[in-house]
Amino acid sequence: MNTGNTRPADMQRIETPELAQKFIEQQIAALREQIGDKKVLLALSGGVDSSVVAALLIKAVGKQLVSVHVNHGLLRKGEPEEVIRVFRDELGANLVYVDATDRFLDKLAGVADPEQKRKIIGAEFIRVFEEEARKLEGISFLAQGTIYPDILESGPVKSHHNVGGLPEDLQFELVEPIKLLFKDEVRVVGKELGLPDNMVFRQPFPGPGLGVRCTGAITRDRLEALRESDAILREEFAKNGLAGKVWQYFTVVPDYKSTGVKDNKRSWDWPVIIRAVNTKDAMSATIEEIPYEILHHITKRIVTEVPGVNRVLYDLTPKPTGTIEWE
Repeated sequence: MNTGNTRPADMQRIETPELAQKFIEQQIAALREQIGDKKVLLALSGGVDSSVVAALLIKAVGKQLVSVHVNHGLLRKGEPEEVIRVFRDELGANLVYVDATDRFLDKLAGVADPEQKRKIIGAEFIRVFEEEARKLEGISFLAQGTIYPDILESGPVKSHHNVGGLPEDLQFELVEPIKLLFKDEVRVVGKELGLPDNMVFRQPFPGPGLGVRCTGAITRDRLEALRESDAILREEFAKNGLAGKVWQYFTVVPDYKSTGVKDNKRSWDWPVIIRAVNTKDAMSATIEEIPYEILHHITKRIVTEVPGVNRVLYDLTPKPTGTIEWE
């Protein structure tokens, strides 16, 4: 097993159930060897990466896994409830739910720099883990859903919530069983693990959540506009057969306003930016062409149903030159 951060040149791409099963068997053996009889703490967001890691760990060490779902106030509409339903009710996971919304948003108040926001969110995640870990006995490992594009893109431009700085009494060893896989490979593994399709094929969601889509200093009202517009976009993509056709789609609400007319009066409100991209490995991305009829309908719903919004824009920038996320 390669324990470094470099994907071996001869590593076969996981594209079939047979290769996925072989990977699963190798990882289960490696996890059991690494973890032994200790306990593992996992940040379970409900996305495919953390879900696959959870499923692998459950197969490898069972109840030694303690999954923690942190609601940092930057999740999509209905997401905390869905995570609890799927993992606790359907999969029987040992799940701890922590509502830390006020704690995160208070820390983020007035912070506009993207990297500083990521660092604040990451540091708070660690602090939450510290608190939860101290309530438990025998926690020795911190599991993470790091995948290969995360490693390639990490550095001075982008940091994730796997930050260090733990106190001496909580020196966790990292467990990262899928860190050499690309996103499409993770999905194949998840399917082979028996996870439900709505989990395996859920679109990617960044660790800092809506914090990187509510650009600039986050405010609660603009964050709510972002959450509601995102819910409308996801609902309409599902209705029109686009959910399975587009790899990632979301809205962005930037920190500026423009003039408009709503209810026969001048308005000074935010724009909502729609982004929909396709990619195989997240290293490059193309723009999905959405029929104008659907875009018009989505626009009408957003400007009508979402308070504080008077424009809808469509981002046509591929990667490169743009990144998939805005921050």
